[in-house]
Amino acid sequence: MRKLLLLLTVVTVGLLFIARLLYLQVYNKEAYSIFDDTAIRSVYDYPKRGYVYDRHGNLLVANQPSYDVMVIPREVEPLDEETLLEFCSLLKITEEEYHKKLERANNYSPRLPSPFVPQLSKEDYAVLQEKMRKYEGFYIQKRSLRAYQTSIGANVLGDIGEVNQRNIANDPYYRMGDLIGKQGIELSYEDVLRGVKGIKFIQKDRFNKNIGPYKEGRFDTLPQPGKDITITIDSQLQQYGELLMTNKRGGIVAIDPKNGEILALVTGPSYNPNLLVGRERNKNFSRLFLDTISRPTFDRGLQAQYPPGSPFKVINALIGLQEGVVKTSDMVSCRMGYYYGSRKLTGCHHHKSPVDMNEGIAQSCNAYFVNIYRRIIDKYDDAGDAMNKWAVHAKSFGLGNYLGYDLPVGQRGRIPDGNYYDRAYGDNRWGSTYIVSNAIGQGEVEATPIQLANMAAAIGNRGYYYTPHIIKSIEGDTIPSKYTTRKETTIDKRHFEPVIEGMFDVYNKGTAATLRIPGIDICGKTGTAENFVRIDGEKTQLTDHSIFVAFAPKDDPKIAIAVFVENGYWGSRFAGRMTSLMIEKYIKGTITRTDLEDWILTHSLEEEYAKPYSGEPFKINGETTLQIIDKVQSSQESDLDSSVRIEPASNRN
Repeated sequence: MRKLLLLLTVVTVGLLFIARLLYLQVYNKEAYSIFDDTAIRSVYDYPKRGYVYDRHGNLLVANQPSYDVMVIPREVEPLDEETLLEFCSLLKITEEEYHKKLERANNYSPRLPSPFVPQLSKEDYAVLQEKMRKYEGFYIQKRSLRAYQTSIGANVLGDIGEVNQRNIANDPYYRMGDLIGKQGIELSYEDVLRGVKGIKFIQKDRFNKNIGPYKEGRFDTLPQPGKDITITIDSQLQQYGELLMTNKRGGIVAIDPKNGEILALVTGPSYNPNLLVGRERNKNFSRLFLDTISRPTFDRGLQAQYPPGSPFKVINALIGLQEGVVKTSDMVSCRMGYYYGSRKLTGCHHHKSPVDMNEGIAQSCNAYFVNIYRRIIDKYDDAGDAMNKWAVHAKSFGLGNYLGYDLPVGQRGRIPDGNYYDRAYGDNRWGSTYIVSNAIGQGEVEATPIQLANMAAAIGNRGYYYTPHIIKSIEGDTIPSKYTTRKETTIDKRHFEPVIEGMFDVYNKGTAATLRIPGIDICGKTGTAENFVRIDGEKTQLTDHSIFVAFAPKDDPKIAIAVFVENGYWGSRFAGRMTSLMIEKYIKGTITRTDLEDWILTHSLEEEYAKPYSGEPFKINGETTLQIIDKVQSSQESDLDSSVRIEPASNRN
């Protein structure tokens, strides 16, 4: 009986082995994976990340060597106290951190390598590599980090950092400890810049020791370097824009109207991109991100949604011409604002009256544009239908929606339509007098600086634009066709000339007459946007925002630009000066209006930004806003600054 039982046991075990082998070799459809073989160790060889150049071939981003201490938890031998202290000292970590890092790596995978201490410096690596043989389960892996050759354009260039679990889940290419683009072009063009990792397979013996390449390296692959890219940014113009934005908050966006290439994308305040490189990256990023007052990581050129103010008036002029509700010669009277019966719907400032379209644009007359806007809305029997038609025209300039550019952040702005007001007031319970603020770029209209720059480009082109983009060329490849496809507005080309003449006269005889640049015909529009915030739950009006949009030269524009300066008082004070300087810098390469430059570089708005937290009344040179308005009401020239025309009243433009 015992012999029979032994025989049955042997036969049963044999049949089980045969069945298992039959299943694995015949029926199992899962392919053998060398990565799952515990007798083979995978070692990745990281590629060189692609370089980044500006439009003139200046190197902006290169690479520098970095060294990661990697760990395979199950291969780690216990260290005696002395060896552990030495190892921690070399890695510049505490014993507590050592155990936490080891536990984290073990939770990820006991048998797969993961980063233990990433991004050692060359100096730390030189000391450590001589002693790595003492620490079983640890090895050093070489890779490259970014080396920024500039201190500008952090919002454009972005940075790289370790992947998170979502990155790994979404793309099997990445493994724990890999680096990935986190912001800017590093994120937008990650697939192009990263290259392809190489890999080596190392055979291990039964004691888990490396014995050499698996199958003589037959399955090993070499890394494929990332592709170099050239971006559209003019680094000198970008640097100059960041200089002008010192001690100010806002955005500057400059575009080449001929092709939609972004020449400068300035946000203020900004930071040095080198802060987000190496082992200090996470600490520095946290410090920048948690600065909720200055918000240096917030790209105001792409993400900040502001009332566009008076630059939006030119859109209403174009829509009015297209809809046939106004002629350029129509005259509108202005009594320091627009009145509906005895009710004053909006204020204005001193200028001649009545005005036609040219003077309306040049002098930024609120009454003129409220009149035009009401004609547009009142043309149709149903105000909702009118607003829908108006919104289609406005959105054809790239307003009220994402532009489709190739940077990873942005906002859509807002162009309200009939449905918007039906929800706010109820169906058929509102009319043009409810929404006249849209006529002057206030009310419910919002736009980002890049949308305003694109709007200026479309006007300069007499009715079309190209999707703004940051990529100029990719090594061995072409840029997406959507950036070379022309987009048309809904406004006939013939309607642009009178509006452009009005914008030209803004510089010749209007609100920017003191900002002319010799030898350059600039068309522009000043703007002032009311600025409300909530302080302790109450709506409080702060100093107005300064806005300016322009393109130049008039008949063959090479640059379209929008400048938005938070709390900058009025259009020509900060934004107008900066616009003229940026245009001259790009077209001439030098600055002749050094008076404008000196003024901008010596004037700070830091005190303005502190006001919501100080409880002090808002003043300029010791005078409150009301005192300034009263003074300017009686004089066109302000005693505060004789070199610039100050426009008074509640909507100075």
